Amino acid sequence: MFMDELLEQLKNIEPDIQTIISFYTNTQLEKKFQDLEKTSLEEEFWKNPKQAEISKELQAIKTLRDQYLHITTTHKDLKELINLFAENEDELQKLSSEVSGLRKLVIAFKIQLLLNDPADASNCFVHIHAGAGGTESQDWANMLLRMYYRFCERNNFPVDTIDYQPGEEAGIKSATLFVRGKNPYGYFKSEHGVHRLVRISPFDSNKRRHTSFTSIMVTPEVPDLEITIDPKDLRIDTYRASGAGGQHVNKTDSAVRITHLPTNIVVQCQNERSQQQNRAFAMKMLYAKLAQKMKDEQDAKLSASIEKRKIEWGSQIRSYVLHPYKMVKDHRTDFESPQPDKVLDGELIDFIETFLVWHHSTPAS
Repeated sequence: MFMDELLEQLKNIEPDIQTIISFYTNTQLEKKFQDLEKTSLEEEFWKNPKQAEISKELQAIKTLRDQYLHITTTHKDLKELINLFAENEDELQKLSSEVSGLRKLVIAFKIQLLLNDPADASNCFVHIHAGAGGTESQDWANMLLRMYYRFCERNNFPVDTIDYQPGEEAGIKSATLFVRGKNPYGYFKSEHGVHRLVRISPFDSNKRRHTSFTSIMVTPEVPDLEITIDPKDLRIDTYRASGAGGQHVNKTDSAVRITHLPTNIVVQCQNERSQQQNRAFAMKMLYAKLAQKMKDEQDAKLSASIEKRKIEWGSQIRSYVLHPYKMVKDHRTDFESPQPDKVLDGELIDFIETFLVWHHSTPAS
């Protein structure tokens, strides 16, 4: 029956509705709205030095609240109306378009709700570093590089490879991507951490099982004005660009490596044709890494950036097991997928959405 199809469509939306309700509850948006509205209605509010700031925040939360109430109320009403008009085909046809519209609204609102941190809209740098283990780890780093390329293709994120250090036999030692588009940092921040692979090594003639580690560091692009850098604190080296299969190789020292001496943070870029362009991109990376380091210290969550961590079991965020069974598991959220092939082909949205829900519901976040 057509009624059953519509009810099934509503049922399929329910997990996303529950995610929205969970986020709205955990972030106490209703309480924030009530508090801000109460403040705005005070008699002397026009004298408040933060009047503009409070009004802007109130309007933003009110918009979210109105959408939240519309979605949850519409979902409940549609279920009742479908049952009410169970025998009326014409009315059910009208409700069908409303169910379809609600589904699109829920998906868009869910992402909007979860990506509300100030930095989420920023472009970002994704730094990939192979762990200890030579060819095995370098091949794993290259698999993750491909995974992020595919994710960007699937989700319409323009991406540039601004640094690429090939491995000696296979894979990569490191690579840096610059991702642009709508909320790139919001999507990629879930990848920040150590990724572990368990598989039968294609490089082991005895077909033994190997464990490999690769670290991913994700930093949002920040305005240059937010960080002050003394030129005396920089060591700038130039070298010839290199790349897989001879790509990007040129005959001049156009690639740039910048070392920030006080923190020993190193950034490099070789994607652009000119040394000047590579230097500008490298400075953007340096600003981003310094801002991340400052944030880590202020939050007192990390003693240093992920590059300072030892790439081992203790700091892993996700494991990818290809043998003796197939499973990808995020150790922060406990979300799992029995299809590592699809995940490694860029199907990361479920992991990202689950992380965003967890991130916002964790007190330390």
